[in-house]
Amino acid sequence: MNVLERIALVLIIIGAINWGLIGLLQFDLVATLFGGGSQAGAFARIIYTLVGISGLISLSILFKPDHEPREKHHYQPQS
Repeated sequence: MNVLERIALVLIIIGAINWGLIGLLQFDLVATLFGGGSQAGAFARIIYTLVGISGLISLSILFKPDHEPREKHHYQPQS
């Protein structure tokens, strides 16, 4: 996983936590911290946009083939 994918994953986690707070407590943490309590705040909209772009970037992670080396066990008879 490269740096861009890790940053995207962090932003997705932030977005997921924010959606959880909205669903459970009707509290928008991003708007409170970055928009002055309003989703229309410019900086809050930038955060929402970055989370959305991160979701698109993470689609590449979902469809990326598994390139991790797999250990091959070879049977070697003892002499």
